[in-house]
Amino acid sequence: MDERPFSQACANNQQPILEIIRPLFAEVDAVLEIGSGTGQHAAYFGAAMPHLSWQPSDRPENHAGIDAWRTSAQLPNVPPPLALDVNAPWPIDSTPAVFCANVIHIIGWPEVGRLFAGIARHLRAPGIVCFYGPYNYGGRFTSDSNARFDQWLKERDPRSGIRDFEAVDALAREAGLSLRADHAMPANNRCLIWCLAR
Repeated sequence: MDERPFSQACANNQQPILEIIRPLFAEVDAVLEIGSGTGQHAAYFGAAMPHLSWQPSDRPENHAGIDAWRTSAQLPNVPPPLALDVNAPWPIDSTPAVFCANVIHIIGWPEVGRLFAGIARHLRAPGIVCFYGPYNYGGRFTSDSNARFDQWLKERDPRSGIRDFEAVDALAREAGLSLRADHAMPANNRCLIWCLAR
């Protein structure tokens, strides 16, 4: 029996995300994935980009699942997951790139701010940051399904919810980042790309 945790949404979005990030990460040697969750992305992207080290991270309770995917994939460029909590010091010195999918609508808004503050402390050149997930624009949902998803999130945890793009981008700018691209993705999601401001 396969004991690896599985997310169908994660399986669905892997290839569209890869098409965006493969050229972005072509010149970097490492990526820190924040909030690796099931570990599916680490295994998939690590296999697709063997030239770089794909470093998964998450809270310790998710490490067993991430390690199950690592063990199955047997990829030398995907090291064991780091214990990373945005409310605590980060277990790295620096990273040239950050990937974060479907995290900021799960954690509270103060934690989103701490996430960007951590990126500001640890990101080094070329400094590429990719966030994937749903966003509101101008304070409005981009679809009825996103509105329903936001309601479900808030019923589960009142601190969570789909974030406004403008507020997230403001945090990114405070962290020394400039928006490079905003890609429309399947299922009413977006792929936001920032880089260190020159």
